[in-house]
Amino acid sequence: MPNKTTLSEKKNNASPDYIGLVQFLIQPFLDDPKSLSVDCEEISSKQKVWLRVAFDLNDKGKVFGRGGRNIQAVRTILNTAATAVGQSIYLDVYSDQDDKPNFNPLNRGQNRDRRPNNFKGKKPMGKTRFRRSQSG
Repeated sequence: MPNKTTLSEKKNNASPDYIGLVQFLIQPFLDDPKSLSVDCEEISSKQKVWLRVAFDLNDKGKVFGRGGRNIQAVRTILNTAATAVGQSIYLDVYSDQDDKPNFNPLNRGQNRDRRPNNFKGKKPMGKTRFRRSQSG
């Protein structure tokens, strides 16, 4: 007969191997698995765990997935593992490069290459269409 452990007994055990779990979940998305670095910090008597993940900026789209689905799945798995031992976990994602994308949501559309409404350039080719007057 296998030994049964209750949830309260599991809480007293050591915390899961979060670093190994994150590496297992994220490395398949990376072109170079060596670019992944993971840092784990336990805070306030092992009740909170802070995970910091960094990888090459070129792999960001694959790791995050469409609409953030991949990274959200990783967070869900980590939260499940943490709650099983009575911990809460936070995952921060960093890039290995210091270059931040030049994106400001307040300037949307201002950098587009588009001619303004008062453009005085060439007119469209072809015949122009006129309305015939109906006064006749």
